[in-house]
Amino acid sequence: MKVLVLGGAGYIGSHMCKMLASQNDTVIVFDNLSTGHAEAVKWGPLIVGDVLNKNDLVSLFSEHGPFDLVIHFCAKSLVGESVQHPATYYRNNVMGTLNVLETMIDTGHDKLVFSSTAAVFGVPKVNLIDESQPRLPINPYGQSKKMVEDMLQDFHKAYGLKSVCLRYFNACGADPEAEIGERHEPETHLIPNILKSILMGAEQQMKVFGKDYPTMDGTCIRDYIHINDLAKAHILAGDYLSNHDGAYAFNLGNGNGFSVLEVIAAAEQVVGNTIAYKIEEPRAGDPAVLVANANLAEIELGWKPHYNDIQTIIATAWQWHQNETF
Repeated sequence: MKVLVLGGAGYIGSHMCKMLASQNDTVIVFDNLSTGHAEAVKWGPLIVGDVLNKNDLVSLFSEHGPFDLVIHFCAKSLVGESVQHPATYYRNNVMGTLNVLETMIDTGHDKLVFSSTAAVFGVPKVNLIDESQPRLPINPYGQSKKMVEDMLQDFHKAYGLKSVCLRYFNACGADPEAEIGERHEPETHLIPNILKSILMGAEQQMKVFGKDYPTMDGTCIRDYIHINDLAKAHILAGDYLSNHDGAYAFNLGNGNGFSVLEVIAAAEQVVGNTIAYKIEEPRAGDPAVLVANANLAEIELGWKPHYNDIQTIIATAWQWHQNETF
């Protein structure tokens, strides 16, 4: 297939490109490099542009298309930042996606896999979140993704656009061959911050946001899913759209929740060092527990996570962080 990866220079997008290339698909990457890295684009040409610029998208589809599948990762994705700057999130995540959808319709493209988030659920009502749970986001980031999910339902009804939304529960880990990994500036994700604190020595202390959540140790619980498991889910979702007509949404996770302190303890086992941390005030908009029930993805997509052990996931990230290649 010929696949367009929007946001393919980013953390998830670059791993997606490597997996697509490994099965001999042709990959075209489109990215504005605001958070992605040109050095991570190793498996197809990089077209620099912005989803907020409709002319960039028109040129992309006319000069490099047609595409058999579009995979959309372009988004602002920091919960705290979205609370402080909601306009940026609605502009980039909603208006940018609207530009993508309109360009797809105008150029006859009808298959999209969209990167959504567990944040659409807000504060969950159950311990294991399945697709039947109400979508009640509590921050602008989650709200912006919910709006796109609703747009995709409408675009299917009106224009026949077929789509799959994949809701992530904390992407983590790195390419097991250590060619690419996770690097954000600034870094806000737990596992890379833990590992960077080790590499930077005693002067770098981990921040743990909140200690009074209603969990066993007072810190937030999340469902960590390896980046290659996420990439595999996108491939299966693209295959699904080849013989399913609709707008679908699936939760992705390994079904195991780990608290912040449990992740720190697992990382200590991987690196063989004690990790210093200090408790900070909780971040605005952070729910106490987010853990996935991914049974529907298993039934419909045939997807199951390969990486279930948190220490194994951390070990792949540690291997890359010790010798960052970009």
